[in-house]
Parts: sequence; structure tokens; C-alpha cells
Amino acid sequence: MARIIVVTSGKGGVGKTTTSAAIAMGLAKKGHKTAVIDFDVGLRNLDLILGCERRVVYDFINVINGEASLNQALIRDKNCNLLYILPASQTRDKDALTQEGVGKVLDELSKDFEYIVCDSPAGIEKGANLALYFADDAFVVTNPEISSVRDSDRMLGILSSKSRRAERNEEPIKEYLLLTRYDPDRVKLGEMLSLEDVQEILSLDLLGIIPESKSVLSASNAGMPVILDEKSEAGQAYADVVARYLGEKLPHRFIDSKQGFLRRLFGGRK
Repeated sequence: MARIIVVTSGKGGVGKTTTSAAIAMGLAKKGHKTAVIDFDVGLRNLDLILGCERRVVYDFINVINGEASLNQALIRDKNCNLLYILPASQTRDKDALTQEGVGKVLDELSKDFEYIVCDSPAGIEKGANLALYFADDAFVVTNPEISSVRDSDRMLGILSSKSRRAERNEEPIKEYLLLTRYDPDRVKLGEMLSLEDVQEILSLDLLGIIPESKSVLSASNAGMPVILDEKSEAGQAYADVVARYLGEKLPHRFIDSKQGFLRRLFGGRK
């Protein structure tokens, strides 16, 4: 059976789709057959970040409605043969998603894949609830700002109470914190919450810190998951996240200010 991962947050614009694409690519590059599903019906951005928007013929809703087979709708990634994308529909409403339909698709995928990554829409509406309902693991993505952290805290309540695992009184969804757009210099200036502040509020296992980086936007515009940009700090950070998730013990990077490091290196000179 596949391990189902939901990438979620309460707030929009924190990097869920960027994270979903990077995590799915990272797992596939590690040799695990992986599917990534776009649950953001009506918008559909995952295919753009993965650079396969021109190859979309059938989508998630077509499969749920029996208008296409899963095999017809899945798109094999051009950079990795072990990664497949199931795109969302741009023309349907989120009400087209049903618990029964989503469950059937996930059951079918589970027969052939090791990991299924669910890219959740923001908020607590139907699409987001269905993305998390069947999850085994949750990557809670948040920015170091109070509104984002507060909304993520709200999502933790939903994860613990509205999942299939909760309904069946099974082991809870395993929750991980992924802190994105982190800038140590702005933390020092008091413009962002510190890592300690975020952890104190959310009390989650820290899976990774993704630094603020122009490479994220550049990779998205190029239709390439940023994890493939191995020279960028964001790409390296996402690679660390995947490695930690798979059980490797790695120290967290990109927490400290580069400026502070240089000052220590040169004996405190400014």
C-alpha cells in the first residue's frame, strides 16, 4: 500500500504547490514510484510547476466521473520516469470532488505506487478536507508570520479530527512542520517570527526550513521543481526534507544569518 502525504496549510501563498512538486520529485529521484495529485480544482497550477501543462488531456475529475481511466489521465514526468502527475480540472467546480470518488482513485493508485502526494488547496473548504481525509502523513507548510502560523494551527485541529484515521480511531496522521520563505536577517530585525516562535505555537516535528530564494520563482517559471536546481539553497533544502522524511539524520541548514556567519568568521568585524 502507498503512503499518502498531504501538503497542507490554512493560508494561501505559502508554497504548497512548490512543496508538493519538490517533495514528489525528490521521492521519485530517490527511486520511489510516486504520484502527485492536484486537488485545487478550478485553478490547477501543479502542472505548470512540473512543466506538463500542454500534455493535460484528462484530469482528476474526469477519472472520478468515469469519463477517463486513471491510466489515461496520469502524466509521466519528463525529468523522472518514476513520477506521475494527476492534474486538476480548470473548468469544474470543487463540488465535483466526492469522498467516494477520491477514495477510489487513491485505492487504485495505491496498488502501483509507493507514495501519493496530495497538493491541497488553501483553507478549510471541500477540496482541502478531501485532500487530507485519506492522509497518512501531513506536511504543514507555513511562513514565519503570525497569520500563516495561526491558520496552520487551525489546520492541525482539522487533521486530528476530520481524517479517516480519526474516524476509525487509528494511529493519528503523522504531522511535520515545513517552514518556507525563512529569512534569518529579517528574523533578527523582528520582521518575521523566529523558528523557535513557530515551533512553540505549533509544536510539530521540524522536517525542514526552506530559505527565501529567487530560485523558487525562476524554477516555477521554467516549469521545473526547484529541487532539481541543486545549486540553489531552496533546492538543497527540499532535498534535505525528502532525506529526513525517508529516515536520514541531517542537521538543519539555512537557520542562521550569512551576515552573522561572516562576522564570526572574520573576528566580529562589520
